[in-house]
Amino acid sequence: MARNAETTGTSSTAVGRLSPAKVEQKIAEFHGRLKERGFKSTGQRDDIAAVFFELGRHVSAEELYDEVRKRNPHVGYATIYRTLKLLKECDLLYERHFDDAQARYEAAGEQHHDHFICERCGRIIEFKNDELERLQQVVARELGVALLRHKVELYGLCSDCRKSARN
Repeated sequence: MARNAETTGTSSTAVGRLSPAKVEQKIAEFHGRLKERGFKSTGQRDDIAAVFFELGRHVSAEELYDEVRKRNPHVGYATIYRTLKLLKECDLLYERHFDDAQARYEAAGEQHHDHFICERCGRIIEFKNDELERLQQVVARELGVALLRHKVELYGLCSDCRKSARN
């Protein structure tokens, strides 16, 4: 379920991966926020956070566990879950639940984005669409409400699955 770097239309663009410098910045933020909460940075926590930010995609705890074990085979599931919880409490990740109901985690970012989820392969494509954002404000105005937040999840077939369905 790697992130796709393609554009998804004339006014929609895919949201990109974190740069190595941004990964280092996120790790430093994690260290600072752990310290504020009276927690210490440990080698296992650092490995988990580093792998999480380096992956740059929506990941389940199980997928993260598999990737972290390549770097540090001594990390257990409980440590993965505790570290994910700490990263969430430190506002460094978002927990998402799409149609499959499995928790997936993504790095918290400054840029709002929405999601397209392929119903066949499970690929998640993040995108930003200015027209969609504008239309949401129009709807809120027509309803006489104040829009505070939203999430958009589009479901269908990704380009790869569409191509394989045609063959």
